[in-house]
Amino acid sequence: MKPAPIANPPNPWASTEVEYLDEVPLSKVEIFEDASQSIIASNDSPDVGFAYSVNAYRGCNHACAYCFARPSHEYLSFGAGTDFDTKIVVKRQAAALLRKAFEKPSWKGDLLMFSGVTDCYQPLEASLQLTRACLEVCLEYRNPVALITKSPLIERDLDLLLRLNEEASVSVAISIPIWEQGLARAIEPGVATPKRRIQTIERLAKAGLKVGVMVAPIIPGVSDEGMAEVLEAAREAGATGAGYVLLRLPGSVKEVFESRIRAALPLRAEKIMHRIRETRNGALYDSRYGVRGRGEGHYAEAINAVFRTTKRRLGFEMDRCVERPDTFRRPAKAAPQLSSFTL
Repeated sequence: MKPAPIANPPNPWASTEVEYLDEVPLSKVEIFEDASQSIIASNDSPDVGFAYSVNAYRGCNHACAYCFARPSHEYLSFGAGTDFDTKIVVKRQAAALLRKAFEKPSWKGDLLMFSGVTDCYQPLEASLQLTRACLEVCLEYRNPVALITKSPLIERDLDLLLRLNEEASVSVAISIPIWEQGLARAIEPGVATPKRRIQTIERLAKAGLKVGVMVAPIIPGVSDEGMAEVLEAAREAGATGAGYVLLRLPGSVKEVFESRIRAALPLRAEKIMHRIRETRNGALYDSRYGVRGRGEGHYAEAINAVFRTTKRRLGFEMDRCVERPDTFRRPAKAAPQLSSFTL
């Protein structure tokens, strides 16, 4: 892996997409090239609702303290803390790799999730447009798509998403784990405000897309307090689905999360850490399937009960992705022209 051969990364805040972004992050971003020769990742976890995903970026400038993907940066000889936030690895050939994967006979047109790891609409996407290029390939092949993001930048691609929804299917989930703006800024500093994300739900829903809200992750002692407000605002904006995942702190995420919580919320930090342990039988993480996303114990059960009750009261639908592989087709290739020259 080597740094990209440019003096500076593209500046998304100087581009025409600046209206979709909030404050300029305090940290400088470095871009590194990913030379991987594949783009579709498979997943067999029973805890998620998709089998295949596309990740054009590794690392994320949203800098969310809780991001479960942070340990993956350690495989690249980077750190899981500020390196994850500022050293972004990109697959510049993502669209070409996706087209190559679609041409394989083994690909049957299953639903593709953008993305399974880091946010497909993180700030660099405003300039690099890797996600948009991949969506254009999905439209060409009529492959169904689901997207999850925290970023209003997805509004830029509304034209493309509407066309793809006509040819195949598109569902979008906007992640809003924390309702109170000050708390959100402290824990996910590079993300648009919660109310701005509600506006994104409204714009996508009014345009005719299926939109849901993900209260993910629910942080015990923080975001559970505003969970009902997130659901109410999202439903009023037009969201039809809702889901949640309890905070997960695998590997070095535990240290990153706790250090940032203690720095940003010193008066609440001890209570937050105690609440997290209440949902994990005294630990900070439990990797068991079926448990890692929901937790255990009375406090976890209370969170689940409030979420389910509020969801039913507001009339939300199911929160799982619906696959439509029957729409997939490979574009017809033009027949080679025969030469009119004869001997």
